[in-house]
Amino acid sequence: MSMLSFYDPMFQVPFVTGLLFAATLPLLGMYLRLREEWLAPLAFAQVGAAGALVAAMHGLPVLLGSFGAASVAAAGKSWLSRSGNNGYALLMVAAWGTSILILSNAPLADLGHSLFDGQLYYASVEQAWSIALFSLLALGTLRWLSHKLLLERMFPDFFRASGQSAQGYHVLFDLLVAVGIALATASIGVMTAFSFVFAPSMMAWQWAQSWKVALGVSAAVGVSSYILAFQLALIMDQPFGPVLVLCFVAVAAMSAVARWALPHLAVRRPISP
Repeated sequence: MSMLSFYDPMFQVPFVTGLLFAATLPLLGMYLRLREEWLAPLAFAQVGAAGALVAAMHGLPVLLGSFGAASVAAAGKSWLSRSGNNGYALLMVAAWGTSILILSNAPLADLGHSLFDGQLYYASVEQAWSIALFSLLALGTLRWLSHKLLLERMFPDFFRASGQSAQGYHVLFDLLVAVGIALATASIGVMTAFSFVFAPSMMAWQWAQSWKVALGVSAAVGVSSYILAFQLALIMDQPFGPVLVLCFVAVAAMSAVARWALPHLAVRRPISP
């Protein structure tokens, strides 16, 4: 497939759909990494996929099942976080096992392939608009929540000393992550959604000296890697998800080499607000 295919009208809606995820999910990933909960989105994605399959079995909208299951997982996130990433890992493998059993006993192979491998090229205009609405909501909510989440993480005694609770902010953020991951899982697949949250934030955390710069670096890595992967996938006539994940791996490897070659530029202390 030639480079001209990238500009073909049939690929414009899928491109915009993925671009919105590429700009938004890495920002959510930064706050998850700040709270040392980077495995949570993979658990949410697996739970969302299982919920979508359960909904399809009962003739319900797939997206409703994904939203519902991911939201329930988000509601129990404060309990899961007590055991660190162990709780998220157990939730992830439980959801994976449930999904495999459903696929083995119900005629949902096409849906399973879509959820686990992603079907970005088949994104509809309706999906693009719903993701655009979510992106605007996420950016606005993060702008309001950012100070609270940073304050609670950097100065954990502040809320206790002032007689306030940060739980409400946590729940709102967790629901935001759950909705974003559920949308992404239905559009681009489990591992592709997780890679958007995990990889850009990992590299931004290693290089950026301040929180605002880290957010910018994370979004820039997500968007640039996405554009490169989208073009490569079309040129090589390959599925998008694996190409994106491998692009992230390649960028992470180059980042590691750069850290070794330029140790004076790498961050040696936690990111400051």
